[in-house]
Amino acid sequence: MRAVVMRAGALVVDEVPEPVPGPGQVLVETISCGICGSDKQALDYTDEFLQASRDSGVPTFQFDPDRDVVMGHEIAARVVSAGPDTPHTQGQLVVALPWAIDHVGQIHGVGFSNEFPGGYGERMVLQAMALEPIPDSVAPHVAALTEPLAVGFGNVARTGIGPGGSGIVIGCGPVGLGAVAALAERGIAPIVASDPSKLRRDTALRLGAHRVVDPAAADPIEVWREAAAPGQLLHVWVCAAVPGMINELMYKVPRLTTILQVGAVMTDDVIRPIVGIYKDISLQMCMVYPHEEYAKTLHRIADGTIDAASLITDQVGLSGVAGAIDALRNPDDHIQILVRPDL
Repeated sequence: MRAVVMRAGALVVDEVPEPVPGPGQVLVETISCGICGSDKQALDYTDEFLQASRDSGVPTFQFDPDRDVVMGHEIAARVVSAGPDTPHTQGQLVVALPWAIDHVGQIHGVGFSNEFPGGYGERMVLQAMALEPIPDSVAPHVAALTEPLAVGFGNVARTGIGPGGSGIVIGCGPVGLGAVAALAERGIAPIVASDPSKLRRDTALRLGAHRVVDPAAADPIEVWREAAAPGQLLHVWVCAAVPGMINELMYKVPRLTTILQVGAVMTDDVIRPIVGIYKDISLQMCMVYPHEEYAKTLHRIADGTIDAASLITDQVGLSGVAGAIDALRNPDDHIQILVRPDL
């Protein structure tokens, strides 16, 4: 099959072996796949990415960088066939939580594994139990936004925040915009969204933010103070990977703030814990969100709760992936770029 391969620190289009589904798995053909910030990080910071996985004891994101890797985990696909004793519906349109289990029981992150290629290729192997059927009302390529939006919705849901709370979202890519939409769904006010991109700020307003901030021109904490009620509790979702951001926020936010770090900073960072201790600040690092939020987010797309199609700013074939990743390193003009192997 044709795929975009991470090879020797670069992305090349090449022919690679088609994956073979094992028990409990299905073979699918890729309809579309979103380009995620973690894909850029795995490419730009390969050694740090792999060392972090080893240091954390989480082998899901381990691969041999001297062997081919096909990235891509924000996926929509069509079922082709299945492994032994695995019921399936040929032709079914699906999205999936991006993981698979090998023959010795090891869990792999699809798109971050030498054995389980991701959506930057024509076909993938997925775990059957991880599939969610795409409703008829959703354009199949748009359903690929389920995964990044679910990260935003899920990391709002994990806090249990309700009316009376307030929120700041820093970084308005697909994950941050999912968080903005999730806060709006819960009736949170005020919602302040911060991003250097005017396109992303305008989209945050459309999805329910009350105030938006260009961080080069204003401080989102000060904008929140102007809009918040006296004594109102604050949650901050950091959906950007900016070294030093947590420490800066600890100095600026009020007492009893909860800071959730969603964006993956790949380098060492420094905080001054005593500042957070004096202010009773809660820090939460966010990886796994409530799994039920994945299916819920797909149905939010289906019922129009969030207009996922409007977040798609470009679609490229396999030959355009390397250029698209370059474009997303300075994302003033983009929110979500989809990879479509059929283009």
